[in-house]
Amino acid sequence: MNFSSTVLDLDCSAEADRVAASIRTTVLKTLRRRGAVVAVSGGIDSALCATLCVRALGKENVHLLFLPERHSSPISTRLGKELAAFLKAEATTEDISGTLEASGCYTRQMEAIRMAFPEFQPGWKFKLVLPSILQSDRLNLSRVTVEMPGGELRTERLSHHAYLQLVAATNFKQRTRKMLEYYHADRLNYAVCGTPNRLEYDLGFFVKGGDGLADFKPIAHLYKTQVYAMARALGVPVEICSRTPTTDTFPLAQTQEEFYFSLSYEKMDMCLFAYNHNLPAAEVAPHVGLSPEQIERVFADIESKRRTTVPLHLHSLLSAPVREVEERISAAKSGG
Repeated sequence: MNFSSTVLDLDCSAEADRVAASIRTTVLKTLRRRGAVVAVSGGIDSALCATLCVRALGKENVHLLFLPERHSSPISTRLGKELAAFLKAEATTEDISGTLEASGCYTRQMEAIRMAFPEFQPGWKFKLVLPSILQSDRLNLSRVTVEMPGGELRTERLSHHAYLQLVAATNFKQRTRKMLEYYHADRLNYAVCGTPNRLEYDLGFFVKGGDGLADFKPIAHLYKTQVYAMARALGVPVEICSRTPTTDTFPLAQTQEEFYFSLSYEKMDMCLFAYNHNLPAAEVAPHVGLSPEQIERVFADIESKRRTTVPLHLHSLLSAPVREVEERISAAKSGG
């Protein structure tokens, strides 16, 4: 295979028709539901999923949800509402701040951050960051950046315990949103649409039981570059199509690159494609704008993320197949 900058080019119209047909079959025949619920974040992935669901099921059978909380950017809700107007689909806003407060999400986050910044106070802004994957001496250790009252940004390394607690507390957000998605899906007899793209699904950028939970995931096979291309082709509002991917999880603005991938989605897409097709780093490097050594580091990071993603994709594990247990009991009784 000859690697080039066009390897991810896609016939967007044909793919949109194919995915829409798949959504119709999945929702109406396999899941036997009347329509789809899509949680809209103001980002490109949920925007494309909502657009494809409307294309497949009709706007009257798609319900959009806006699920902000106190750390959400107001831009996200504004763009979500712009998308709803574009699609002419019904939408509901559910502010989850109260639920998160009651569950201790914000308090547990603050406790974790105080392990690195004892002076941290409620209302201060913060975010999690990773060092660049391109550094030869990179240690895959998360750090927390805090905005001090005067506006100064300070960054400290988190202990493993503090990191785990901060992530665990933050995961309340994704799991609370999913609870509400299923509430609305149940009341409408709809299916829940998951919105991960290939980078997120393949490399584990989701919360198990949170944004990783859904009845169907229509764009999990598409690279992020392809998601942007399809959204533009389908007329998704320009501001959404030009927005840098964000986590919209912490009060300080943060890109997905900072939080998880440590590389821009354009470069990460190309590297993942090359890795999936066993292409040598030396062949890939000139097209991505990185050195062969840096490409090798990205490949190693892909392998590492895939290892840690395996448990996230597993269903609940049984100690034995249920029917096998019944058969053993029956056999024991007949033998006795």
